[in-house]
Amino acid sequence: MENDSTISTANEPITDADPLTRAIIRVANQRDKAAFAELFSHFMPKIRAFGLQRLNQQGLAMDLVQETMTLVWTKAHLYNADKGSVATWVFTIMRNQCFDMLRRIQHNREDAFGDDIWPIYDVAVSQEGGPDHKLTAKLLAHLDALPLPQRQVVQGIYMQELTQQELADALKVPIGTIKSRLRLGLEKLKSFLETQHD
Repeated sequence: MENDSTISTANEPITDADPLTRAIIRVANQRDKAAFAELFSHFMPKIRAFGLQRLNQQGLAMDLVQETMTLVWTKAHLYNADKGSVATWVFTIMRNQCFDMLRRIQHNREDAFGDDIWPIYDVAVSQEGGPDHKLTAKLLAHLDALPLPQRQVVQGIYMQELTQQELADALKVPIGTIKSRLRLGLEKLKSFLETQHD
């Protein structure tokens, strides 16, 4: 290895590079774990703070740190000093990963329809003077109006008290399918109940 004042990249030598640039080049050229540790200790607090601000959860913020720094390790050879500083490059990766995580969270989040629907049921119970059989029959009539896949999931979650994972295993479908069927079923059931009480 050449001395630190002139470090070769795949393209051309960088003279008098700053410590972050020297570290990223050592990672790119030599898979240098000590250099990666330098980058990690420098960027981790900044990425975590950004993740906490955008994702609002410590665990997700640390996931962002891990995903970002994993890409820094695997893609270090793509860093080009002519296009910007190491910090600019790392923060671009971080922002892209954060956007990806936000999209996944939005796609996979547990919808709150289950919390929205039962107050309507509670209102109906109080208006009818108690959870009598007629009301239960009305609710069951609405459940029966759901398509079978949605009905299976709503009944499994709310009547059999199964978890989404248990239902996914029982029905042999991905958990994402369970989430989707539950959301659709609750939307329809909520609509039926709201129409009934309008």
